Amino acid sequence: MTADDIIAAARECIGLPFRHQGRFDTGTIDCAGVVVHALQSCGCEITDRTAYGPVPNNGLLEQSLDEQPCVERVFDMTPGDILLLRFTKQPQHLGIYTGENIIHADSDAGKCCEHILNKRWSSRVVRIYRVKGLV
Repeated sequence: MTADDIIAAARECIGLPFRHQGRFDTGTIDCAGVVVHALQSCGCEITDRTAYGPVPNNGLLEQSLDEQPCVERVFDMTPGDILLLRFTKQPQHLGIYTGENIIHADSDAGKCCEHILNKRWSSRVVRIYRVKGLV
């Protein structure tokens, strides 16, 4: 599996309508659903938690990522990485980094989209996770 595989799988979600707890197979998606689809499409075994509120809190997203056996925390961004972001105090959003862009399901946009990871978005990154064993 390569970073390009992860990015290609995440791009399959682009344009899907946003829906809280949406998953690719339902034709709707949320930010966690993008990550779940990308990782599962690349053969990663993950635990998909769906019992979370519209605004995850108490470190739920971070805890969920830390528990996944196929990913690990890193300190530098490279294409294919999973970004944990926050808008307020708690990390509450996920995206896939492409090298210059971010792919994520954005409730404000109403769909999964890809756009530049500009200063406004990069300042929201609180953790970076990488799939183990990327080649």
